[in-house]
Amino acid sequence: MGNDKTMQTDESQDDFEVSAEEEEISPEEYLKPLLQQAKQAARPLSGLIAMKKNAALMAMADALEAGEEAILEANEKDISAFEENSSQTAMADRLRLTQSRIADMALHIREIAQLRDPVGESMGLWQRPNGMRVGRVRVPIGVIGIIYESRPNVTADAAALCLKSGNVCVLRGGSEAHHSNLALATILGEAAQKAGIPEGAITFIDKTDREVVLALLKSHRFVDLIIPRGGNALMDTVTQHATIPVIKHDKGVCHIYVDSDVDLAMAQRVSFNAKAQRSSTCNSMETLLVHEKVAKKILPTLADEYIEAGVEIRGCPKTCQILIQAKPAQDDDFGKEFLSLIVAIKVVKDIESAMDHIHQYGSRHTDSILTNDYDRALRFLREVDSSTVMINASTRLNDGYEFGLGAEIGISTTRIHARGPMGLEDLTCSKYVVYGSGQIRE
Repeated sequence: MGNDKTMQTDESQDDFEVSAEEEEISPEEYLKPLLQQAKQAARPLSGLIAMKKNAALMAMADALEAGEEAILEANEKDISAFEENSSQTAMADRLRLTQSRIADMALHIREIAQLRDPVGESMGLWQRPNGMRVGRVRVPIGVIGIIYESRPNVTADAAALCLKSGNVCVLRGGSEAHHSNLALATILGEAAQKAGIPEGAITFIDKTDREVVLALLKSHRFVDLIIPRGGNALMDTVTQHATIPVIKHDKGVCHIYVDSDVDLAMAQRVSFNAKAQRSSTCNSMETLLVHEKVAKKILPTLADEYIEAGVEIRGCPKTCQILIQAKPAQDDDFGKEFLSLIVAIKVVKDIESAMDHIHQYGSRHTDSILTNDYDRALRFLREVDSSTVMINASTRLNDGYEFGLGAEIGISTTRIHARGPMGLEDLTCSKYVVYGSGQIRE
């Protein structure tokens, strides 16, 4: 699940090209009834008790498993179309659904049903000198538009998380996974509605042309928040055109810094996992920074593991002196989100140099230090400005499920409202409540 982000590819750029087909109705006319229905569903959905929402979630999970054949059939259409036009195997892996992955989606929905419902939770209550009591409670955000590329599991995760947190979701997936997303959204929406969830609570936009995205981004009368998940083309489109608040789930240029004082066996194990366990995700490590004092000790054996796993190594001049397997890194290899079996390696002088590199090239997603030195570990936590900063752990662990959130809507790289893996609490805001007994303003 892993907050795994989509690839920045030519296909994702094509997804936002103007459709060549003539539309019978304008994008605004197409969207208006869908968004009106979504808006109308927001109030009754926000007031549903946890038991009702949990029952719907369990029904949705059951429906996914029952609809496995139809989902796989739809997914095969997407895979076949993609493989005809692209050689990017990592992207195909992100698109592919299997029996196991569908079972995992259903499992995650059931786990979300077991989580504490944040809606209505008190965030504090205090009494004023006049006897008035003032407090804050968690409430749903309202209607959330989610624009995403590639990964069909986002459809299930987003629908489940939004429903549990009392939010309506308006889903717009990428063209490369359109058949899969449509099948999933249809099954989930029908199951939720049969379980008593208002119609429109799970809304799917069944059009992939760019104009519909632009119209959605300006639909502030109906939509309260936009969450984009994807590459630069999508982020640029959203940033330029949205008239609605946006929480970006941007690319993951993740780093691991191997310090001079480190358990080499641990460092090798973590550095391998962070790159090779699943390279097509946004929390996969893209750049490995190694202290010059341990570079010759760790890099040769780590490189052997990388090569055996099919990882291409692109190194700085010092790295290339140590590793004959390494290709010289180009200027743009540092700061690049490969999302594939490629790793950039740089030998650095010290922690200061490592943090300078992260500051210059990182995307403020996930960065980790591997060290036995307590002071340097705390300094790294304090000074590296990313949504998640780790000590002695693989970047692949930056994930809502791994963090105990049940699932995530994505990993926010935005500073406002929520940062890092966004779970149920992050899909709520707050309102003030006042308990009075006739007080007036003097």
